Amino acid sequence: MKWVKRILLALVALFALFYLVTRPEDAANAVQGAVAAVWGGVEAVGRFFTSLASA
Repeated sequence: MKWVKRILLALVALFALFYLVTRPEDAANAVQGAVAAVWGGVEAVGRFFTSLASA
């Protein structure tokens, strides 16, 4: 089962590399979108704890 996980991880990495080489602008937009989503989640958690502490 460990080898299946390694193969899948290698395939995902190869696809990401292929996508980066063939469509760099789209890859950059995808990364920016992912970072924005994570940052939005971090901000939401921060607002939650801020409002929890002020209550």
